[in-house]
Formats: sequence, structure tokens, C-alpha cells
Amino acid sequence: MNSFFLFFIGIPAFEIFLMIKLGGKIGAINTVVLIFFTAVIGVYFAKQQGMQTLRSGMVNLYKNKIPVYEMLSGASIAIAALLLILPGFFTDFVGFLFLIPFTRKIIFNIALSKNGKANSSNKNDPIDGEIVDKKDEL
Repeated sequence: MNSFFLFFIGIPAFEIFLMIKLGGKIGAINTVVLIFFTAVIGVYFAKQQGMQTLRSGMVNLYKNKIPVYEMLSGASIAIAALLLILPGFFTDFVGFLFLIPFTRKIIFNIALSKNGKANSSNKNDPIDGEIVDKKDEL
């Protein structure tokens, strides 16, 4: 509960802090224009990346492959579009990280490698078992 509360209070407070600091440097009108500009550009690129991911997923389906990367990319592009629409510079930065294919692959590799390391130690452990044939019991 505390992390949930901290997340929804901390992120907007940090965004307001960044807007005040940047507004003091470049001016209030320029800050507002920059926020709208990043939202418009972000939504445009999210649409473009989404269509490219959809095409790539369809190609994988035609090849009878499961489009796992494309499904993860589609979800991250949707999250990126949401973050880019929200006003603020930190959310825009994180949204652009999820939107750029190169950084998206790096984020996926980091996220999946942590889960893979935890599960890889269990793969080498032997499992003891016994085979019971029901014909021998009768």
C-alpha cells in the first residue's frame, strides 16, 4: 500500500518539480509548448511503431511462429503512448525509452535476464523419481 501511495504521489510531485525548474529556465509558455510538442510527437511515433510491430507480428504468424517479442513490444508501445500523453518530462523520457526499438530490446533483455537467472539454477537440479508399472502390481 505504501509503495502504491508513494508512486501516485511521488511521480506527479517530481513532474511538477521538473516543470517548475524548467519553466524557470526557459519560461512558462515554452514549457507548456514543449509538453504539448512531446505529446504530439510521442503519439505519432507510437502509432508508427505500433503499426510496424503489428506488421512484424503478422509476418511471424504467417511463418507459424509465436510473436512473443511483438506482443511485448505492443504492450510497451501502449504504455509508452500513455506516458507520452501524460504531461511531464520524466514520463515523456520513460515513454520515449519504451518507444525506441533499441532501448526497448535492452529493457526486455534486462527484465527477462533477471527472471532467467532465478529459474536457471533450478534447471540443473536433478529430480528423483520412481517409475511404477501397474502391470507388475496385478
